[in-house]
Amino acid sequence: MAKLTSAARAAVRQQFPNLARDVKSFPVRDGEEPWTLKEVEELAAELIEEKDRLESELAAADEELSELLRNSGDGAGDDQADSGSSALEREQELTLVNNVRDLLQQTSHALDRIAQGTYATCEATGLPIGKARLQAFPRANLSVEAKQREERR
Repeated sequence: MAKLTSAARAAVRQQFPNLARDVKSFPVRDGEEPWTLKEVEELAAELIEEKDRLESELAAADEELSELLRNSGDGAGDDQADSGSSALEREQELTLVNNVRDLLQQTSHALDRIAQGTYATCEATGLPIGKARLQAFPRANLSVEAKQREERR
């Protein structure tokens, strides 16, 4: 993980004033060291940065999609290949917007879980998610086992 700047640390502490207290209750799996304030601050800063980036990306993608839809018109003067190409471009942009929106929602949810003191707890089982999983994928809300069960359904 990257070293936190003093500005990033201040932003985390402002957004999560109870983090020093809450981090003590974040669960860990057997054999793991307890969460440290520094570890959670780094994850929170990463999530905040990611949220800002995704919000900016979403605004740009929404604008691009709106532009494509505005310019789609009735297709007058376009041949079939142009119409098909335009439809494909709109579909790809819509997929991008939906993916960014989904990532933004997951990121916001992870930040909410930090604020509520429920971060690191599997939403399906109530058991610890695991530090390694959260450090690799800070938006995780399910343990590996719960995620595997969900994907088998």
